[in-house]
Amino acid sequence: MKRLTTETGAGQWGSALAFAGALFGLEVTVYMVKVSYEQKPYRRAMMETWGATVYASPSNLTNAGRGILKDDPDSPGSLGIAISEAVEDAATHDDAKYSLGSVVNHVLLHQTVMGQEAKKQMEMAGEYPDVVIACVGGGSNFAGLTYPFIGDKLKGRQPRTRFIAAEPAACPTLTRGVYAYDFGDAVGMGPVVKMFTLGHSFIPDRIHSGGLRYHGDAPSLCALVDHKVVEARAYKQNECFAEAVRFARSEGFLPAPESAHALRAVAEEAAAAREAGEKRTILFGLSGHGHFDMSAYDAYFAGKLEDVELSQSRIDAAIEELPRVPAMS
Repeated sequence: MKRLTTETGAGQWGSALAFAGALFGLEVTVYMVKVSYEQKPYRRAMMETWGATVYASPSNLTNAGRGILKDDPDSPGSLGIAISEAVEDAATHDDAKYSLGSVVNHVLLHQTVMGQEAKKQMEMAGEYPDVVIACVGGGSNFAGLTYPFIGDKLKGRQPRTRFIAAEPAACPTLTRGVYAYDFGDAVGMGPVVKMFTLGHSFIPDRIHSGGLRYHGDAPSLCALVDHKVVEARAYKQNECFAEAVRFARSEGFLPAPESAHALRAVAEEAAAAREAGEKRTILFGLSGHGHFDMSAYDAYFAGKLEDVELSQSRIDAAIEELPRVPAMS
């Protein structure tokens, strides 16, 4: 095995795998969602600096990509499409394997090193969070931070801690999706899993949060939402960027658009605590910097950032294509 294939949205996972490949002498092929490929050219350049080969997805390199482009030559792509291409690439080459960056439960558990470290940091501060917040695309970032704390809650150690998953209103899987079995990729090459989904054929609008443009979520996270252990909230672009700007002016750190969704939830929780006259310890995941997202900040300051009003009819049309078990005769 000489090569890894993978997908990436905003590019964080693709960057991580590109660098890892360089360290271990592995070739890395990254299918980057086209809208992010165009919005974040320097993220692509970073992956190429570390030796990866990066293609805009959908591409003409796979049957999956060619099929999507035949139906929609201007497709902005999605994480589901990029997954289909990366899986097909690996499946058709004996020297390659596919590496998924989110969604499947073992990836979420691997990422919990973040939450374990956060627990140690909270101990050093002499605090335990009342609320834990992170943004959600497929689930690895959210689960990575929250699962060690959710474990405490489920074991009865910290029953009052709440957990908030912040997602984009343009791709509201947890807040408006259906809880059903669906494919994890756009063309149905992989297995089906039970999750909150907008339908594997759903193509999100061209929002700047490339890492959150996925039609479903990890099965374990969806089960926690279904059992009301985790609360999901959806936010529009402009309100998130407003919080990102406020945070940057206070802390000097420029948040990624994905992280800005978590910041919006943080602001709501802080305001609610102030209104109630309560002390509330809030832990949130700042999942990335926004240095590759300056075009999005430019659009925000110019008043050109669009707040997507997602119609229910678009969701209904995609949900119609969910896999169904044939009726027994």
